[in-house]
Amino acid sequence: MRNAVARRIAGARTGEVLSEDAILELLQEALEGHSSERELQLYGPPRQVLHLRAFPLRRDGEIVGAVGFTRDVTESRRVESVRRDFVANVSHELKTPIGALGLLAETMAATDDVAVVQQLADRVLREADRLSRIVDDLLDLSTIEAQEAPTRVPLPVRVLVSECVDLVQASAAVAQVPLRVAPEPPDVEIFCDPRQLRSALVNLLDNAIKYSGPGQEVEIGACCTGDRVAFVVRDHGIGIPKRDLERIFERFYRVDRARSRDTGGTGLGLAIVRHVVQAHGGEVTVQSQEGEGSTFTLYVPRHERLGEKN
Repeated sequence: MRNAVARRIAGARTGEVLSEDAILELLQEALEGHSSERELQLYGPPRQVLHLRAFPLRRDGEIVGAVGFTRDVTESRRVESVRRDFVANVSHELKTPIGALGLLAETMAATDDVAVVQQLADRVLREADRLSRIVDDLLDLSTIEAQEAPTRVPLPVRVLVSECVDLVQASAAVAQVPLRVAPEPPDVEIFCDPRQLRSALVNLLDNAIKYSGPGQEVEIGACCTGDRVAFVVRDHGIGIPKRDLERIFERFYRVDRARSRDTGGTGLGLAIVRHVVQAHGGEVTVQSQEGEGSTFTLYVPRHERLGEKN
């Protein structure tokens, strides 16, 4: 006898055939009186991880049959892998500035040259600032993921875009990167957590500025697309290689690790962007041409004012 799911596996013609063979082997062992289990990885597509178990059925001490269970543990194994990678990456990212701080402190303690001490103190400040940004970004990610029912308030799109431009104006001026609002945001509102969405857009603007050269314009704008508002951040900088486009939203993933460290990146900015947008029921897309620039688009459900019609 089989339940409905087990019947589907028995009739499969893909990698699940392997699970059928494996469970039959375990059942044979169970009929011989041995309980056993096995984890089976199927490389698909789609990739699956199955946990198989089989037990003998006894009546009055006699084996009268066997029962087998197949459990799909693909998602739990994926989450475990992500957590392991995350812990390893966090340890590595924190170890670098902490190690640098220790080395700088030792060098400062061993010299009496005021000029050298001042130079080393400036380095200490930069490393401490980088460490602080990593911790802040980790806390932001933790907060976003932990919010099962985040607070949402109506916020005018024009106000949000204007606030984000104001927050990055100083860094854009230092980098000599012109900022332009285009297309002009529509007069509509969205339901959102203002702090989170502001953080997402500022992260995109910061990246656009960091990876643009002097005189290369960065644009931010918004427009309505059906029942959503699309926020667009476009730059004309170094762009992203095609091979990296699918991975740039992963935590700590860097397209150019050396350049990212030079610009003070934590490797968490785009992960925050993705989590914020997903928490708002939207999505984020990217189009990029290496050497020509990148365009990031955030889609967020809009909030219609009372009486407004599409």
